[in-house]
Order: sequence, then structure tokens, then C-alpha cells
Amino acid sequence: MSEQGKNTVKRSRIADAATRGGKKAGRSNGGRSSGLGRIIIAVYGVLALSATVRAVYQIMQDFSAAPLAYLLSALAGLVYIVATLAMASKKPGSWRLSWYAVLFELIGVLVVGTLSFVLPSLFAHPAVWSHFGSGYGYVPLVLPLIGLWWLARHRMNGGQAQPAV
Repeated sequence: MSEQGKNTVKRSRIADAATRGGKKAGRSNGGRSSGLGRIIIAVYGVLALSATVRAVYQIMQDFSAAPLAYLLSALAGLVYIVATLAMASKKPGSWRLSWYAVLFELIGVLVVGTLSFVLPSLFAHPAVWSHFGSGYGYVPLVLPLIGLWWLARHRMNGGQAQPAV
């Protein structure tokens, strides 16, 4: 082994990132898809999968039993899929799409949640957003609030993350 090889210490990416102060080749490590952003995106992904599978199962089993509730569950699944993909993307326009998807989700949870208490006959079978997402531990009610806050802090301007001041 050469002298140079003996003196070279193999370092991990974590140690290298710590040495650079968490910055990677001129890019900030605080983007939408790092840290808390990864957790938010992961939770959206889990909801996308669970809501979509639930809706498909309910629609295939007995659509006539509760068509409104089952279609709303399918809509929730679609919104979660769009939000997940848009939040994870770095493409131009993805921030705006994320914002609209999460805002639509919040409005949907509030409207469907309210209607499920005011007109319970429409929701004899629960939907993802009925009773403000109680069947999902109220995550559908809390997640869009966290998502909108996170997106506001990581607004994309010209392709660069611009954290709120």
C-alpha cells in the first residue's frame, strides 16, 4: 500500500456533510424533501396508498351501498397521490401544484367533515375525510395544516428554495 493510501481515511457521507455544515456542493440541505419534509412526504405517501386501496376495495365490493362516500375516498386518494408526487418533485411548478393539492385537501376535509355531522345519512359508510378523518386518527385534518406551513416555509422561486424569513 502506498504512503498516500495509508494516510487516507475512509469517511462516510454523514461525516462529510457534518464537515461541510450540512451543505452539499452548493445546494442547501434544507429543501422540501429533507428532514421534516421527508416525514411529511412519507405520511402523504402512506395516506395515498391507504386511501386509494380502501376506495378501490369499497367500490369493487359494493359501490351501490355508499357511492358518495366511496367516490370521496377515491378523490382523497387521488389528492394524496398528487400531493405526494408534487411535494417530492423538484420540477418547475411542483411547489404550486403541492400548494393547491394540500389546500384542496384541507378544504375537502373541512367540507366533508362538516357534512358528515350535518347530513349523516350521506355518510352511512365512512369516507377518508368524514368526521374530519377520525377513522385515520384525525391525520387528514392535521396533515394539510402542517403541509401548508411547511410549503410556505419552503416556497420555490425560480427553482431555488426560499425559506420564509
